Amino acid sequence: MPERPDVPLEWVERLRRICARFPRCEEHAAWTGVMWRVGSSTVAHVFGGHDQLFRITFRAEMDEVLAFEHLGAPYFRVGGNAVGILLDDDTDWEELAELLTDSYCLQAPQRLAAQVARPGA
Repeated sequence: MPERPDVPLEWVERLRRICARFPRCEEHAAWTGVMWRVGSSTVAHVFGGHDQLFRITFRAEMDEVLAFEHLGAPYFRVGGNAVGILLDDDTDWEELAELLTDSYCLQAPQRLAAQVARPGA
């Protein structure tokens, strides 16, 4: 089986800048790739797969989970309220920032989530 590729540093740095906006959101080395957590809750996890594709997973409202599931690639459902996107050179980083903001607000304690403006709010 091929080894998992490292996520391009440029992408990790973009994700760092997004997650740095969130109170007490910390970066951690994951079992593969990098993840950002608030407390013990994962906000986002980016990694390369054995198929040499890059993915980011995060949390979403259940109505959005169903939409992701029906949209298909580059979106996918992981399980529960966890979803993801395949990352590539065409990734819409503004959309991803909005999705990660929602993920943070779902995962963070209410007092921290209240400090972050949610898209469309």
